[in-house]
Amino acid sequence: MKKIAFFDTKPYDKIWFDEYNEQFELDYFEGKLNRKTCRLLRGYDGVIAFVNDDIDENVIDTMYEEKVPVLAMRCSGYNNVDIKAAKGKVKVLRVPAYSPYAVAEHAMALLLTLNRKIHKAYIRTRDFNFSLNRLIGFDIHGKTVGIIGTGQIGQVFASICRGFGADVIGYDLYPSEKSGINYVDLNALFQKSDIISLHCPLTKETHHLINKDSIAMMKKGVYIINTSRGSLIESQALLDGLTSGRVGAAGLDVYEEESDLFYEDHSNLVIKDDILSILVSRPNVIITSHQAFLTEEALKSIANITLSNLSEYFQTGSCSNEITDP
Repeated sequence: MKKIAFFDTKPYDKIWFDEYNEQFELDYFEGKLNRKTCRLLRGYDGVIAFVNDDIDENVIDTMYEEKVPVLAMRCSGYNNVDIKAAKGKVKVLRVPAYSPYAVAEHAMALLLTLNRKIHKAYIRTRDFNFSLNRLIGFDIHGKTVGIIGTGQIGQVFASICRGFGADVIGYDLYPSEKSGINYVDLNALFQKSDIISLHCPLTKETHHLINKDSIAMMKKGVYIINTSRGSLIESQALLDGLTSGRVGAAGLDVYEEESDLFYEDHSNLVIKDDILSILVSRPNVIITSHQAFLTEEALKSIANITLSNLSEYFQTGSCSNEITDP
């Protein structure tokens, strides 16, 4: 039986991996995979990792030296993996899709909560304060929603927005002809959108896609939703946009410096990230801890596909979900 080291384990991971696992010996580690913890890999046949593990060249080299041939990411993104270093040394597998509905619905939940001030109303009514002052929102119907990244998640989000009667426009390097989305160039999307939602991967081209210059092009009061990757947004530029009023509100399920913070309880600590501390304090900002994927359906799919990827690799030496980027 192949031994697999499973990093950054949470209780909800074990539920479904234990449910679907029939052929591997899974050893669960609560710590993240990085250049310190990779010393634990001796004697393992493979690794399962997640979005905030730091799988740099050092980790890849350690895997290669310890004859650990395969890294299975239990997520779709892999910007935290040094793919160039892995080439010829370690096979990197991923879950290309699990539940686009989970992420798209969370994006809409962030938008609705921000717009209709649900978070404020909840806190008020807990104190029996039933005032409606400062709870005014707007109709999504008739607004222009700009979607950056129109893969499966972006298309599901577009469908949800159409259900509200919004006018949907999109930008993607590889437009989908069957999506029914009206594609525009990126500058036009920034200029026309009342709401912007990010659903694209993090690459060199998309790093800090939302920055000082792009925010300056946007409509005053634009809502920005990000359920993709934190580094799509330059955090200081977003904070400045919120302060000036150019950005009306922001719903963030991700943050560019989240790796040492998200998924853990830091409630008894002083957070040293000043930008995050200010963002959390803003009444027009909602931050969730990278939980958009967190539905039963998505967790089941992630576990099933990750284990299937490993099974396919050990049986054939390759995998249909292998990352082959140079």
